[in-house]
Amino acid sequence: MAHFDTEYQRLEASYSDSPPGEENLLMHVPEGAKSQWHHIENLDLFFQRVYNLHQKNGFTCMLLGEIFELVQLLFVVGFTVFLANCVDYDVLFANKFVNHTDSSKVTLPDAFLPMDVCSARIRDNAFVIFLLIISGVFWLHRLVKFLYNVCCYWEIRSFYINALKMSMSELPYATWQEVQARIVEIQKEHQICIHKKELTELDIYHRILRFKNYMVAMVNKSLLPVRFRLPVLGESVFYTRGLKYNFELIFFWGPGSLFENEWSLKPEYKRGGNRLELADRLASRILWIGIANLLLCPVILVWQILYAFFSYTEVIKREPGSLGARCWSLYGRCYLRHFNELDHELMSRLTKGYKAASKYMNCFLSPLLTVVAKNVAFFAGSLLAVLIALTIYDEDVLSVEHVLSSITLLGVCITVCRSFIPDEHMVFCPEQLLRVILAHIHYMPDHWQGNAHRYETRDQFSQLFQYKAVFILEELISPVVTPIILIFCLRRKSLEIIDFFRNFTVEVVGVGDTCSFAQMDIRQHGHPAWMSEGKTEASIYQQAEDGKTELSLMHFAITNPQWQPPRETTHFISQLKERVHREATGAPPDTHPLSLSESEPRSLVANLLAGPSTLASVHFGRDSSLANHAVAGLSDGASALRSLSPVSSSLHLRGSLSAAHRAGQTSKTMAGSGTDARTVSSGSSAWEGQLTSLVLSDYASTEMSIHALYMHEMHKQQSRGELSRHTWHRQESDESSDSIPDEVRSEPHPHSRHFPRSHTFPTTVPSPSTIPTSASASASSAPGQEGAASQRRYSGPTTDSFSAGAKVVRSARVPMGGWAEEGQPAARHHEPLPEESSEDEMPPRIHRVT
Repeated sequence: MAHFDTEYQRLEASYSDSPPGEENLLMHVPEGAKSQWHHIENLDLFFQRVYNLHQKNGFTCMLLGEIFELVQLLFVVGFTVFLANCVDYDVLFANKFVNHTDSSKVTLPDAFLPMDVCSARIRDNAFVIFLLIISGVFWLHRLVKFLYNVCCYWEIRSFYINALKMSMSELPYATWQEVQARIVEIQKEHQICIHKKELTELDIYHRILRFKNYMVAMVNKSLLPVRFRLPVLGESVFYTRGLKYNFELIFFWGPGSLFENEWSLKPEYKRGGNRLELADRLASRILWIGIANLLLCPVILVWQILYAFFSYTEVIKREPGSLGARCWSLYGRCYLRHFNELDHELMSRLTKGYKAASKYMNCFLSPLLTVVAKNVAFFAGSLLAVLIALTIYDEDVLSVEHVLSSITLLGVCITVCRSFIPDEHMVFCPEQLLRVILAHIHYMPDHWQGNAHRYETRDQFSQLFQYKAVFILEELISPVVTPIILIFCLRRKSLEIIDFFRNFTVEVVGVGDTCSFAQMDIRQHGHPAWMSEGKTEASIYQQAEDGKTELSLMHFAITNPQWQPPRETTHFISQLKERVHREATGAPPDTHPLSLSESEPRSLVANLLAGPSTLASVHFGRDSSLANHAVAGLSDGASALRSLSPVSSSLHLRGSLSAAHRAGQTSKTMAGSGTDARTVSSGSSAWEGQLTSLVLSDYASTEMSIHALYMHEMHKQQSRGELSRHTWHRQESDESSDSIPDEVRSEPHPHSRHFPRSHTFPTTVPSPSTIPTSASASASSAPGQEGAASQRRYSGPTTDSFSAGAKVVRSARVPMGGWAEEGQPAARHHEPLPEESSEDEMPPRIHRVT
């Protein structure tokens, strides 16, 4: 076996989401008081079925969908065999005459072969027999699974009716938050989980999304081999449903997987002593699964082709330009997904950003291709006009051979050409469009900022937002490419995968083994460049990329306002929300003007709302050139924010935000009392309740968009501020060499580099900003989630890094180039980040920046 290297380190953590003193609590319920739902053994599967039944709009809709899937499989196989063996195409194409006694007109049944001839042709074809056997076995497997699911979902239906007091008729109009609130409420009565006295929203999300959180984390840490550099195509992403299925089969639920059941990682994978042996075993298993994919490649490939043909042919005929439309790629859905984000929440975000994403991609239509498309459309339109005119004059023209086919092909050609011709009345603003997209998708690599007009940015965004035709093509070639990726790419990462699951798996009481990133713990996985400076102890290996931890935390807190996070997390959320709301509502700004050496911009959201005209009073330190970049960024953000009003396009965002804040307070009140938006008015109809829920959902979406834009702006401003301060220090250090040791000046720190590009989006485009290097240390403990006591706590009052005039506690660090800040000597290695404490207990090397 080849030598495996890994950069992941052991994360010593012990999370608990139980209240203090209830970590090992087992609830005892008398026999007579036990209900049908007491102590459900497999809560993961149970909550997944509850969620699926809600998303499929009830038991009847789910049942019909499953039945039609079985019928669809039979139809595809049977109809394909019939077309291949039971049709006389010579008669159908009029290459052979048919003698009729009663009529000279050829009918469709004349092209069908007799039954005995058809059956004989099928029996003589070994390949058809093999396909029929494989299809029959697969269909029987689906049938057994269908019958089992019907029994299981009937039990879930009974749970909705008897426990949650919700009928199937009202389920399509109920929000998931309402269902979830009722599940949390009935835990006290039915004790569906005996390991905890109370369930939380995070518990339910963890059980539904346990494996998906692992997949999101592995994509975020660039662990899965889905990015490739090809000789002609350059850097490409290949991530299909077949490849995703094999990843999940290997890691989670297949034979010999890393998990022994839905909620527990196998004990041997939790210990590091036999990691090499486990890596060899995993590599061998990946090899055998890759070989199995290779052997089944012909069957799967035929099925993919047939399914795509029957699925998309009618759509292409009806809308020929549909192949030129775009969709969010499977990789894009995983890259843009927050930790603890359900499927419907993700698709809601991406759907809202679809129109802006389409407009952005249309900004890059090739002028040369546009000229060619206009002329081809002209010639094709001329021929089509003549044929249509002749047909109108005399319909017998249609009986001429290939006339109808020519009309169809010319119409398709014109439609395709029009997709390459831009709207002459459209004004393209790539930077503003990218900001609008960011407001909805919440993630954007740092090197895209200021480079929205470049083709490199467009090509990388196309990996998230690809053509529908490219999506279909990737799915078609997936049976061929998937075994190659498994055998030659994934096997090489076996040791990294073993270390990842050991280092980033924590056991949560009442939940089981979960991905530590899904805890959304700022101390363990926060990034200093994403508003977590002074609050995180994560090393560079433990930090989530692209602000995933911070953005996921804010999204979950806004989506579930009744969730009660731990103390440190509550402090982070409340500070950020207070800062955004204060600036958005036009509260008096901070007493000091903006200096980029500070950690945050002054009145940023107010500037975004008001536009660039309010930037005259903003001062940008010593470098006037940075002001122009900031003004441009704030102007783009202003346009993005003004487009987010959920109620009316003419409603100003400031009014929307105020209403959203009031709605958020209302939703919190309702959540705290166990009610939902649908039950505000007992006399309201189901449609009125659904409308209220949708309005509150839109307000929550708008609030999250504002927070996402604010966090990205602060991240960008902090990066530019660090660049400005480092440049100023470099100028002073060049004048006096006494304060800098020669060995430090001659040897730059290894972490002193340009602002790191996203691991998931490496590029050759230089980034204009640099990252502030911060102290990091391997965490020896982690705070408990859901209010649990942790092994280590901050021993003093936490520093409010967001409030006006607050004093920021920072650790000594080595900036770019190896010079020291604030007169402190430079060090070659990061110092461990100490716990926050009172000023008298500060170590000598920790100082305050006022």
